[in-house]
Amino acid sequence: MAEDCDVADKQSGGDTLDAFGFLSKRKDKATDKTPEEVDSAPISRSSRAAASDPYRYKMDYPSIGACVIINNKNFHRSTGMSIRNGTDVDAAFAAKTFSRLGYKTRVVNDQTVEQMRQLLFNVSKEDHSSSASFVCVVLSHGDEGVIYGTNGCEKFENLTQFFKGNHCKSLVGKPKLFFIQACRGSALDDGALVEADSVGDQTSERIPVEADFLYAYSTAPGYYSWRNTQNGSWFMQALCEMLEHYSGELELMQIMTRVNRKVALNFESSSNLPGYSCKKQIPCIVSMLTKDFYFPS
Repeated sequence: MAEDCDVADKQSGGDTLDAFGFLSKRKDKATDKTPEEVDSAPISRSSRAAASDPYRYKMDYPSIGACVIINNKNFHRSTGMSIRNGTDVDAAFAAKTFSRLGYKTRVVNDQTVEQMRQLLFNVSKEDHSSSASFVCVVLSHGDEGVIYGTNGCEKFENLTQFFKGNHCKSLVGKPKLFFIQACRGSALDDGALVEADSVGDQTSERIPVEADFLYAYSTAPGYYSWRNTQNGSWFMQALCEMLEHYSGELELMQIMTRVNRKVALNFESSSNLPGYSCKKQIPCIVSMLTKDFYFPS
C-alpha cells in the first residue's frame, strides 16, 4: 500500500510516498540501523589523457571526496509526517555504493532542520582542496522546493547554498553532486501507453557561483516520489544499481539517463488505497556541470 505523503502501507513491502502525512498516522517502527560512518579506500588515479581533457573533470586528487547521507526516518508529530519505512535500506545502499566508489561516507540519522543546516555548513567549511568532488544524499519527506527535517521543512536552496563558489572555495570548479529522494508535490503520474510502432583549463578564471552542481531528484517537479517499505525507494534502488554497474565506464549524465529509464520502465505502484495503484515515476536531473564526470572504476 502507499502513503500519500504517507498514506499508510497496510501490505508488507508495499510502495509508499515521500511527502505530506495527512492520510495516515502509522506508528510502527523498523529496527534496522545504518552505520554512522564508513571509511572508504583511496581513489584510483585517472589516466593522463583524462587529466588533460578540458571537457573532463580532473580526478588526479589524493581523494575522490566526502559523501554525506542525511537519512530522515522519524518525524515530530507536529509536522504531520509519518515514519519513512524503507529509508534505512536506501541509506545502507547509498553508503555501500559511494564507499565502493572511494568516497569517505558518513550517514546521519533523523536530523532537525537546524541540524541539517549546521551539518552542511560545517562540511562546506572543511578543506576540500585534496578532493575531486563532493556528494550529498538526502532521504526525507518533501514538497516542491522544500525538504523536511524531523521538526519541519526548509527550502532546499538554503541547504545547498553553503557549497556555492562564493562560499566554499576549496570546491570551486569541482563537481558537487546532490541526490534527493523526496516528494516534490502531490501529483500522481498515471503513465501513458507507447504504441509498438511508434574551453581549455586555465590557471585563473572566473566561473558562476552556481556552476558545477548536479541535482538529481527522485521525481519531476510537482509529483509524489515512491518508496517501497521493504526494498527502499525506486530512485535509490536504480541509482545504486546503475552506479555500481557503469561507474568507470560511462559519464555521469549517461548513468543518470539509465537511472531515469530503470525507474520509468521497471517500477509501478501497488497499493490497497483506491487511486494509488499502477502509478509511474520519472526522476529529474538538473545539471550545471561544466565538464564530463567519470567515477573511478
